[in-house]
Amino acid sequence: MRKNFTSSLIYIVFPCIFAIGKNDKIIEMENPIDEARRYVSNAKDVIKNANYDRKFKMYMDGKYVKMAGDTLWKGCLIALDAVLNIRKGKGRPSIDKYKEAAGERDRKLLAYIVTGYDTMHLHMGYDGTGNKKTCDSGFDYANMIIDRCAILMPNAVGD
Repeated sequence: MRKNFTSSLIYIVFPCIFAIGKNDKIIEMENPIDEARRYVSNAKDVIKNANYDRKFKMYMDGKYVKMAGDTLWKGCLIALDAVLNIRKGKGRPSIDKYKEAAGERDRKLLAYIVTGYDTMHLHMGYDGTGNKKTCDSGFDYANMIIDRCAILMPNAVGD
């Protein structure tokens, strides 16, 4: 039995990204860097719901921190997939494949991936850490990864 999906599915086919919307229409997104930046913008909107407490300098609702961290990391994966082109076969490549491909392509990108993965995916996405500095660092690393991918990507038109 086929289930109806209400959210969009995204498929990455180098060099374009295709999204299948609610009405099964295929929408082509020509620039993965702009799409990755859109994810960062969405994560900023999500983290606003995490109830920041100025006294403790902590986000009090880990659910929204987790959602923001996952959104940030997924945006980075869109940019990384466009630059590294390692998606082959079934499933998502492991972080080790991304690290290996980045190490061969650009050492600075590799350094951003290692720290960004720990911050966005593990500390924010899994742990839901409420520490403001950690969350801010996650946003910073997402922007650094995406900006570096924009430099490395051929024909990038993003800012």
